[in-house]
Amino acid sequence: MRLCSGSALAIFSYVLWGITPLFYRLLPEASPFELLSQRVLWSVPLLLLIRLLFKQRTRWHAVWQDKRSLLLCLLGTSIMAISWCTFTYAMTHGQVLAVSLGYFINPLFSILLGIIFLHECLKPAEKLAVLFAVAGVSYQLWQYGQLPMLALVMGSSFALYGLVRKFVRYDTFTALTIETLWLVPLAIGLMIWLSASGEGTLDDADTITHIYYALTAPVTILPLLFFTTAVKRTSLTIIGLLQYIEPTIQFLLAIFLFHELFDLVKAVSFSLIWIGLLLCMSGELKDWLVHRQKYVRE
Repeated sequence: MRLCSGSALAIFSYVLWGITPLFYRLLPEASPFELLSQRVLWSVPLLLLIRLLFKQRTRWHAVWQDKRSLLLCLLGTSIMAISWCTFTYAMTHGQVLAVSLGYFINPLFSILLGIIFLHECLKPAEKLAVLFAVAGVSYQLWQYGQLPMLALVMGSSFALYGLVRKFVRYDTFTALTIETLWLVPLAIGLMIWLSASGEGTLDDADTITHIYYALTAPVTILPLLFFTTAVKRTSLTIIGLLQYIEPTIQFLLAIFLFHELFDLVKAVSFSLIWIGLLLCMSGELKDWLVHRQKYVRE
């Protein structure tokens, strides 16, 4: 029952992330820097409130004592700022397909980082998955003469963020709160600069637009709340297998609702990456089933 509950929460969080493009369609041509600033400023009170709901949280005196984790949060939030600006640009400029591709290849970047920095060994299926992903990206480079940069930036930056977070000793929401607080001076500076330069849109925006910008905080944080709860209630293998719900929904929205271009080149590229992911998923599922059978016998 506990496993089922965790899986349901994970599915719900990935579905929420998957339908996020529907929200950002309400903010067409929005500035990624303005969105980042608003998301940071509105997230701080929401995160502080949510953090109070968790009894097993890192106390503030422990936060200041762990200077290494504090600096890692600064590094992590710098990486995530790049990822989030790229994400919001793609969302608000009709490139949801790039977002989908980025999240499809993200696990493969994580595998590569695990080899380089954590000295992890690749299983045969994972080696094939990486080769198929490289083939898929290379095919786009060969046909278009350019790399899918938005997808690569999103996939690699999120993987790097995950690597950094492995070494942070704070609990999830304390770490996220610290990361957001690090960005507050930048957010305020960006808002002042955008207003002074006339590049900002909020000075002359209507009330509905202000509400949409404020909603970027819960739209970002609430799925994460469900996800972190799910991680505690189910296995990481199940989490890993379910994570493809998000880019799949984004892919379907991009093709069938937003009518983004999906030509033969992208079809071949996506197919190669999907084959690699299926190989990787089949290996994870097999390992989980073997482990599950051993657990039942014991």
